[in-house]
Amino acid sequence: VQLQESGPGLVKPSQTLSLTCTVSGGSITTNYYYWSWIRQAPGKGLEWMGAIAYSGSLYDSPSLKSRTSISRDTAKNTVYLQMNSLKPEDTAVYYCSAEGRRYYWGQGTQVTVSS
Repeated sequence: VQLQESGPGLVKPSQTLSLTCTVSGGSITTNYYYWSWIRQAPGKGLEWMGAIAYSGSLYDSPSLKSRTSISRDTAKNTVYLQMNSLKPEDTAVYYCSAEGRRYYWGQGTQVTVSS
């Protein structure tokens, strides 16, 4: 299974970020797989942002719940992240991952929030 994140790279403060995780080699509806968004800001640890399950159930991070939305398109085998009201401290490498019988990660996409 391969995961490929894509996004704008540079976003201005207060704008909305939209990221795409395109999955190949497996289906996002495969039983018991959970598709997460995770980020890592410079000099900080990994932060789990939320997930969508194979069933479509959603799991939110309490700290980010008010600003993030995760969705999917099963026809495109793609998972999405939207995050609004961006701040400079949201600058990070954003990853998507799949956890189930095996664990898969994408290579990550850099997002910089700057005016």
